[in-house]
Amino acid sequence: MTLLDELRPDLPVLIAGPTASGKSALALEIAERQGGVIVNADALQVWTPWRILTARPTEGEEALAPHRLYGHVAPGADYSVGHWLREVAPLLAGPERAIIVGGTGLYLTALTEGLAEIPPTPPDVRAEADGRMAAEGPALMLAEIDAETSARIDRLNPARIQRAWEVQRATGRGLAAWQDGTAAPLLPLDRAQPVVLMPDRDWLARRIDMRFDRMLQDGALDEVRRVLPTWEPAALWAKAIGAPELVAHLQGDMTIDAAREAAQAASRQYAKRQRTWFRSRMKAWRCVTLP
Repeated sequence: MTLLDELRPDLPVLIAGPTASGKSALALEIAERQGGVIVNADALQVWTPWRILTARPTEGEEALAPHRLYGHVAPGADYSVGHWLREVAPLLAGPERAIIVGGTGLYLTALTEGLAEIPPTPPDVRAEADGRMAAEGPALMLAEIDAETSARIDRLNPARIQRAWEVQRATGRGLAAWQDGTAAPLLPLDRAQPVVLMPDRDWLARRIDMRFDRMLQDGALDEVRRVLPTWEPAALWAKAIGAPELVAHLQGDMTIDAAREAAQAASRQYAKRQRTWFRSRMKAWRCVTLP
């Protein structure tokens, strides 16, 4: 009996997995066989400029089943896991079973474990944090975060370090303390069918490299060229894997071969961080090994 044969058509499905592991194809197969609406849970795929570079479903794939929360946020807009949860809530209450798929672990754990109601970061604190990160890097900020928060966050992710520092600076409480006061989740695990794909590392690395080559063939460079006039390297929408490297090429700072290799390496590192998160935070999910 296959995974698809075991899934109940009346319960939401959650699909997590590292980049290039085949999550979107699995979600589409489930939707075609059992019905349902496919809901994006990837923080990079929400931004309007990126279809090719973030491996969003193609227009042809979107025509095969309903897709929601893909490419709907314009650069410059404020968007966070809180925004995403508010958009997911009505989809969970809708008439079609939700098939929620993505590689952003924070989105999926917030959905199933709850999200702390942390006050917004004041602009002056955000400006201070941005300045320090640009001038010093993440190490000094990490050293100032309380021990409990430091033990929980992804210490290799500068954005997570900065977020934790901002919360502590603005509220006087550590991020961990806010998380411990979290409200009930929108979709507890016992009301869903959670699946996490855990591919073999070398198999995944080959897929990542081949996929980026295919992205270049499909027009990723033109996609990046279109955003050059408004490029903001520190902006959330600019974090698409491969975008900074292709911008560097278009600005004359890297050859296309060097940009391609650097982007592939960045994607492999991103996949490594995702796998670490999934192993740490998704022990209760059904693990499907690949290939």
